[in-house]
Amino acid sequence: MTALIALLRLLEDTSWRGFLLALALVGGVAVGLWLAQPLLIAMGHGSLILFFVVLVAACVLIGVPIAFTFGIATFSYLSLTTELPLSIVVNRIDDGISNLLLLAVPMFVVLGLLMEMTGIARVMVNFLTALIGHVKGGLSYVLLGAMYLVSGISGSKAADMAAVAPILFPEMRRRGAHPGELASLLATSSAMSETIPPSLVLITIGSVTNISIVALFTGGLLPAFVAALGLVVVAWFRARRDDTGAGTRAPVMVMARTFVIAVPGLTLPFVIRAAVIGGVATATEVSTVGVVYTALLGLLVYRQFDWRRIYPILVDTVSLTGAVMLIIGTATAMAWALTQSGFSQWLVSVMAGVPGGTAGFLAITIIAFIILGSVLEGLPAIVLFGPLLFPVAKAMGVHEVHYAMIVILAMGIGLFAPPFGVGYYGSCAIGRVSPDDALWRIWPYIGALVVALAIVAAIPWISIGFL
Repeated sequence: MTALIALLRLLEDTSWRGFLLALALVGGVAVGLWLAQPLLIAMGHGSLILFFVVLVAACVLIGVPIAFTFGIATFSYLSLTTELPLSIVVNRIDDGISNLLLLAVPMFVVLGLLMEMTGIARVMVNFLTALIGHVKGGLSYVLLGAMYLVSGISGSKAADMAAVAPILFPEMRRRGAHPGELASLLATSSAMSETIPPSLVLITIGSVTNISIVALFTGGLLPAFVAALGLVVVAWFRARRDDTGAGTRAPVMVMARTFVIAVPGLTLPFVIRAAVIGGVATATEVSTVGVVYTALLGLLVYRQFDWRRIYPILVDTVSLTGAVMLIIGTATAMAWALTQSGFSQWLVSVMAGVPGGTAGFLAITIIAFIILGSVLEGLPAIVLFGPLLFPVAKAMGVHEVHYAMIVILAMGIGLFAPPFGVGYYGSCAIGRVSPDDALWRIWPYIGALVVALAIVAAIPWISIGFL
């Protein structure tokens, strides 16, 4: 059925000539691989490079969605080099998405979309603007603070950025900020906030590696704070030259009023995090409470609840949740295939023999996940390689929560760094900024994130000190 739908979509989007050419090309590759089956079997582990490196890279380059890329590679490897029944791929996909923790994904997506609709993000930004918006670079600090508060609640970084950027960017432009500066700050603040609970990434990594969600939620705030401080330092240096400081200091009464208005919304992130960390509710349960709380705020407090938007919100939720689940499922199947092939044992032996011991292992992890985060769009890299590398880290004496923070921050840097990071282009689109304008201005911020990541990696206490 999936193949039939794909063929119909292809026929809809292209001419008959293009349709037939695509069929001939794919069919030719499939026939060639089938005829080369004896050679592929004789290659042993060398066939892994063909299917899981060359084939995956080719699919990514021609724009095949990452979930289908993983599925194609896994299906091709198992069908051409093993005698295992292909139904096992479906079983592995089912296992990958059957974790009870993943029930929290659609609820947090709904929660993030409701926050945007009910104006909770806007009242948070208004309070921070009244508090520090008048100083040089103040709106940059407001953006960082808002992303720190808002991020993680939504299941989508695009939703986080879309909730904050339209409120701040017009005034930041009026103060003389370069458009590329705005997109750079938005992209790197999103990368900074990947470890802030209840991040979808934290929930996913907990589900695929069996790490305590409470421990991940507890350990994620301080690494993000270190990264935020690095961005603040760069923003301060930039503001000395670019920001005109045209804002006027808000009267104390305005600060007090915006604070009172923002209190109901400001309590939401802290209530969610405290409930999970304190053991009052699971991540799944607290997401449901958050949805009800946000809906009541929109109906009774902020009086911004557009019933006409409920259906589009549900459609967006189903779309995003389905995409995430399909990625997790196919990545789980691919990771299982790599494990069965003996790749994981080889990886353990190689990583254990890295020069420099634990420090060398962490350095290679950082480099690898920055690259994988940009090529595999972030989350799939964690789902695919997390189950393989976390046992290696544990064997080398690295705490699993500490290692999770390193992996997530490195993945975030890759996801939002040009020229390959898709998050970078998303931030430019949301900020309505040309990617060329931000290309050369983002690197000091990326550098600050890399330094912060090195500090987090070198000082495990930042990640595990409060466990």
